[in-house]
Amino acid sequence: MALKLESGAKLVVATHNPGKARELAEILDNRFVLVTAGELGLPEPEETEQTFVGNALLKARAAAQRSGLVAIADDSGLSVAALEGQPGVYSARWAGPTRDFGLAMKKVEARLEEAGRDDLSAWFTSALAVAWPDGPAVVVEGRIDGTLAFPPRGDKGFGYDPIFVAEGRAETFGEMNPAEKDRISHRARAFEKLKAALL
Repeated sequence: MALKLESGAKLVVATHNPGKARELAEILDNRFVLVTAGELGLPEPEETEQTFVGNALLKARAAAQRSGLVAIADDSGLSVAALEGQPGVYSARWAGPTRDFGLAMKKVEARLEEAGRDDLSAWFTSALAVAWPDGPAVVVEGRIDGTLAFPPRGDKGFGYDPIFVAEGRAETFGEMNPAEKDRISHRARAFEKLKAALL
């Protein structure tokens, strides 16, 4: 593939979420100079796609075109088997306009109770997209499976991390050492694919 990212390049991370930006910086081994869309004052585009891949591409392209820089975007979320894959691409929206993930986690638990289902299997998906200002883009997807745990445990990570236990683990993502989470997470798996394509 002709598209390559050089170490030390300046990239815009298409997010206003500091937790996501920090996690992406760690996964990228701090090999790039990163600035967030929030820091540049770029507006957040409306996520109108129905897939993680579609939304990641939309966000990366918008940030690249507005900033003139190569942009990297993540669209990720939690999918719950018993809720037919919800909240999925609507994971952030379940947290409401204030991004209250305590509320979102309660909503997941309430929906499971309403459905009367005891299947707690779930998975996190991450789509990573890199877009150049002149149009080209690359997108990959990673996934990690696990189960839900209630009540939430741990104050590390962000989003739904305190209710997700990865397969083969005892602690939630919210309890896990961030470096360990970064090694096994859905974003890490997506980045391995991205690295193979671009680095």
